[in-house]
Amino acid sequence: MNQATISKLLELNHQFYQTLAHQFSATRQRLQPGVARLLASLPPEANILDLGCGNGELARLLARGVHQGVYTGLDFSAELLSEARHNLPTSFKATFHQVDLGSPSWDGVLPLPRYDIILAFAVLHHLPGQQLRQAVLQTVSRYLVSGGKFIHSEWQFLNSPRLRQRLQPWGSVDLSDEDVEAGDYLLDWRQGGYGLRYVHHFSPEELEALAHETGFAILEAFLSDGAGGKLGLYQVWEYNYPDRG
Repeated sequence: MNQATISKLLELNHQFYQTLAHQFSATRQRLQPGVARLLASLPPEANILDLGCGNGELARLLARGVHQGVYTGLDFSAELLSEARHNLPTSFKATFHQVDLGSPSWDGVLPLPRYDIILAFAVLHHLPGQQLRQAVLQTVSRYLVSGGKFIHSEWQFLNSPRLRQRLQPWGSVDLSDEDVEAGDYLLDWRQGGYGLRYVHHFSPEELEALAHETGFAILEAFLSDGAGGKLGLYQVWEYNYPDRG
């Protein structure tokens, strides 16, 4: 995928979350079962970086619990970040930053040199192009402690007949099938307004290859969420720094 197409798809998603941020947030007032399952296993003292933190529902759950570590939330939507900062106790060590993961310098705002846990729930599938996803994951690996965990989920929208009906042709945004990569789709949004989003559909095999290419080992994988419990593919990856001898 060339840079012009990557930029076009990133801007498409920017426009969606800028225009329909409040409508989107209204559908994200509780955590998905798969997210809640994984958060329950996190050490309370872990320093956490949350990529694509959205409206802050995850941060609020951590704040209501016994979490004692530092929490850093990143998102490119100013509207969603505004919601994320609300209703957090002052004792919760949280900072939020407006950051675009499509930018090569997105990590410049991070307050810590290393994190124990990096989260990316429903994020990677909005990053167009294999090269960009690899670059983001290489940066993620640099900010993990050795043995740190990268925990993420990918939307399995093709498992839903209802969501399949929302697939739109690339011509709707002046692109063609030849401009994008295998597994790339354009989905519409119909709640409180109309919008279009770029989404990539990951297979387990593709994620396994991506983990290998970026130096991660897959520790756990499972399906959860939605009718039938198969709309989210969750994985826990571990990163260990190479032995330098």
